[in-house]
Amino acid sequence: MDLESVPGVGAKTAAALRELDDPERALREGDVATLSQAPGISEGRAARVARGAIRADHDDPGGFAATSRARELFREALGLVQERTVTDYAEKRLETLYPSGTRSRIEEVRAFAESAMARDPALAVRDPLSNVEPLSEAGGVRVRDRCLATSDAERYAQAQDAIPEVSVEVVDDARQLAELARSYSTVVALDEAFAGVDVEGDVRVEPDALANPSSVVPERVLAFFSRNRDPVLAAAEVHRIADLDPPCDLDTLERALDQLAEDGTVRGDDELDRLATAVDDLDAAVGMAENVANDHLRAAIEERDVTIEGTDLLSLVERGAGVDSLLSRELADEYAAAVEKARDHLIETLDLRDTESMARRAFPDEPTYPVERQEDVVSRLREELTAARDRRATRRKRDLADDLADLRDDAAALVSAALELDVELAVARFAADFDCTLPEITEEGGFAIEGGRSPLLDVPFEAVDPVDYAVDGVTVLSGVNSGGKTSTLDLVALVTTLAHMGLPVPAESARVGRVTELHYHAKTQGTLDAGAFEATIREFGDLVDSVGDGATAGDGDDGANTGGPRVLVLVDELESITEPGASAKIMAGILEALSERRATAVFVSHLARDIREAAAIDIDIDGIEAVGLEDGELLVDRSPVKGKLARSTPELIVEKLAADDSGTFYRDLLSKFEE
Repeated sequence: MDLESVPGVGAKTAAALRELDDPERALREGDVATLSQAPGISEGRAARVARGAIRADHDDPGGFAATSRARELFREALGLVQERTVTDYAEKRLETLYPSGTRSRIEEVRAFAESAMARDPALAVRDPLSNVEPLSEAGGVRVRDRCLATSDAERYAQAQDAIPEVSVEVVDDARQLAELARSYSTVVALDEAFAGVDVEGDVRVEPDALANPSSVVPERVLAFFSRNRDPVLAAAEVHRIADLDPPCDLDTLERALDQLAEDGTVRGDDELDRLATAVDDLDAAVGMAENVANDHLRAAIEERDVTIEGTDLLSLVERGAGVDSLLSRELADEYAAAVEKARDHLIETLDLRDTESMARRAFPDEPTYPVERQEDVVSRLREELTAARDRRATRRKRDLADDLADLRDDAAALVSAALELDVELAVARFAADFDCTLPEITEEGGFAIEGGRSPLLDVPFEAVDPVDYAVDGVTVLSGVNSGGKTSTLDLVALVTTLAHMGLPVPAESARVGRVTELHYHAKTQGTLDAGAFEATIREFGDLVDSVGDGATAGDGDDGANTGGPRVLVLVDELESITEPGASAKIMAGILEALSERRATAVFVSHLARDIREAAAIDIDIDGIEAVGLEDGELLVDRSPVKGKLARSTPELIVEKLAADDSGTFYRDLLSKFEE
């Protein structure tokens, strides 16, 4: 894939995307979370790039939401689904959904939505899903107890690139290799020429080590799984609860992860724990052993009376001898017992095994008081224990890394499936919460909604009255104030937008004609000045021209007689832009032009009668009927009645007064509405 061919991706963005391991896959799958990991790419930018890639794949020109209100309503519709996600990933992933007039894109998302709606929205996976997130690499791994060695300059450079976690050293012969072995617990020689060289220490000849970095640096694999341990385990729990088919045996994966500590070290190995404890506690144990010996010796001295004859004392003085000679002569057995206690204490406290004989040499056989460690022996003991610990740790790390390395792709697939389930469940919850169904998408134009209820209204969804409404061609929607005309227009726009996103719609059933553009013009606040009025008229002029300028409708559909795109036009009370008489004529002209171009349009207006009289064609008028007044409140049938010019609120009030009064004034006044 040529990254710069994706709409919205320039040279700078393409360079950032190439920093990812597989940008083509991320673009192809709309993986916003991965795309946002590219340098300088925000989550919002990643979503736009992903949508651009999808548009390119479907040859989708975009621009479905053609007005600010249409775009605002799309964001509200998408937000209803995003609110039902658990993970950040799913919320970002849903950003790749957008309304499209391209049939292939609509069908692609519909297939996904149909599968999602088959999910149980009540699955108890919220808690484990809250711990699932996309896997990330664990940077900053540095290993200092081993190194790579080579005599080849080219292989030296390759090793630095392939395994940057360890030092790479240049050696010319076995002598230099031996020197490295004294500085590192493990040396991995990359040259076949070193095979068979007898060098003291842990020196391994592995010419293929660069092809298998985990054999040299198992910490790389372990750090990855340590960093991602919680998401992987949570994803495994999600699979069990949702009865998903996992890519690997979950018990095997969990057993392997159970051996991994949070810091990337291996746990659950008694021998490794013994050695690690011995290294950590060595100084303290030696000190305590000294105390044991000296306490024993002090008690022995205090309990004994030692008599020295004059000739013996003179001999000791002449030889310059001190207490050591006295201990040797008089307390040799007690000293031996004290040292033996010290040695036993050290060995038992640290549970020493292979190094027991060395530990016994930590306290001298020659009598001295106080009894003191032999530092050179203790140092060698520390080195031996440390080397044994590191060798054991490395061996266990390699074994565990070998097991986990084989599970890395499976772990990634496990997490990905759990995250995608969250996306599906968000759609399932949306469909369940708002009693949604997948609409029928037709090529005939128009729309028909049965039992539609808008979740955008500022009332509980259960309290929303269902609406039935169907339109083919151009129509004026009339009705009383606060009767629900704008809400009906919002419902039509919402159903149309969701249908073109490929998502279910909040209705018992719906038929939606495929269009390439939705033009929704919200109610204008107040009369416009001359400049704003001209701009508004130009906007509608451009709309009419675009429908008839021969543009491609897409998917082999010519859209209208003139070859322009299919459009749905929704307009709320355009009469407010100027005086009523002129407004009626302007709306009549716009509706005539849209009708000629086979567009679908609904204009909400209180000037329905005036528009029909000003139009040169027959224009349908639908009405949202108020069926009466009760305690000053309108009683309204929210479903528009086809071919019905709805009575206004003033007419209803006059009608009520005429019915309640026996005089002629109100009846005469009511007759004015019927002229």
